[in-house]
Amino acid sequence: MMNLRRRIATSSHRIRQSTPRDLLDRARTPWRGMPSLVLSLIVLIGFVVVSALPPEGQALVSEQAGRRPPRRERPQVPEQPAGGEQKPASSTSQSGEGQKPTPRSEKEAQAEGEPIRLKADLVTVPVVVFDKKTGRVYTGLRKENFTVLEDGVKQEIVTFNGEESPITLVMLLEYSRQIEWFREEVINPAGLFVTRFVKPGDYIAIVAFDIRPAVLTDFTDSPARLREAIYLLIRNYPAFSESNLFDALNFVLRGGELDGAEYTGLQEIEGRTAILLVAIGIDTFSKINYDEARRIVENAGVPIYAIGIGELAYLLLEHRLPPESRLTFLQAQNTLKTFAEVTGGRFYSVRFQGALPSVLESISVMLRTQYTLGYTPTNPRREGKRRRIQVLVDVDGDGKPDNDRLEVQYRRSYIEPREGKK
Repeated sequence: MMNLRRRIATSSHRIRQSTPRDLLDRARTPWRGMPSLVLSLIVLIGFVVVSALPPEGQALVSEQAGRRPPRRERPQVPEQPAGGEQKPASSTSQSGEGQKPTPRSEKEAQAEGEPIRLKADLVTVPVVVFDKKTGRVYTGLRKENFTVLEDGVKQEIVTFNGEESPITLVMLLEYSRQIEWFREEVINPAGLFVTRFVKPGDYIAIVAFDIRPAVLTDFTDSPARLREAIYLLIRNYPAFSESNLFDALNFVLRGGELDGAEYTGLQEIEGRTAILLVAIGIDTFSKINYDEARRIVENAGVPIYAIGIGELAYLLLEHRLPPESRLTFLQAQNTLKTFAEVTGGRFYSVRFQGALPSVLESISVMLRTQYTLGYTPTNPRREGKRRRIQVLVDVDGDGKPDNDRLEVQYRRSYIEPREGKK
């Protein structure tokens, strides 16, 4: 395993090396030399519009994560008939865009009919419903169209949101020497998502990681600030061969102190949240192991949409790697796929750039049209065991689940608290 990582990390000549942390220090460094043909193409397709960049000397890192007022989800009261279908490419939302969330007291929120985060153990389940044959997304479903089972026992849905709304998303990008030969495959998805699919009202943060995570820009609704963060990745090259994926996910979801600043985890932010992860999936020396990382992502209630570039990496480096390395890449791909499935997200294995626009458009549609169900478990057990979640969908309202002709994407499980532990 170590030989494989070393071969990946040393398979190219380095023009300039930077850790994600160094990128912040080089925000004011002018361009040096001519970009390569590949990076010129990146700029051509993703960053031709560069207006209103941050003024010289402005700090790249914005306010600390989670300090903005949390966006509260409104209960869905759909006007259209249940079971209406909508193509992913045509799903758009105009309501509420461009408006920053403002603080509200609990009484004000209750007076306006907004659900307040319950003090009890509320379990949130993000759900996206597709037609198996056409691939279309079902919108306009009501709470009555859903049934939630926990370990086979029906649960009462106490909170429900199904309206299309802005998103709060962290783009988590691998930036280690493992991706040095094809780092544009990491940068391109980020650039395309920022320029094509971020809408007014969205709050996006960009975090790169190698041996440790680095916040290139905290939650912001400024396209200029997001573009500047992407430019930092283009202008520099990875330095460390370590890629501590599990630690990076732990930081993004649970927060913590980094470079003297305290960050709130994404799991503590209310509203429609998600992670867009672009990585190979190989973890080197994280402080937590796979089982601990899976427990963290399971319990966060935040869907992970993972774009795996491991297959592309193997195709490019196969002639330099030992035959047994194939298993390592398959394990890495399975790790990303597991994280995506158990959280209610989706995994995509990208082998060429031409697939990116359709992949990112699908992710954008799913993020904006997902249903969010909440229930308080009836089982009082607290032994630290895994609980299985099942969502049944009745799209035609005949009282019978239609899952056999649907593809229902939802959070699959979580780990119950253990008595005496938080």
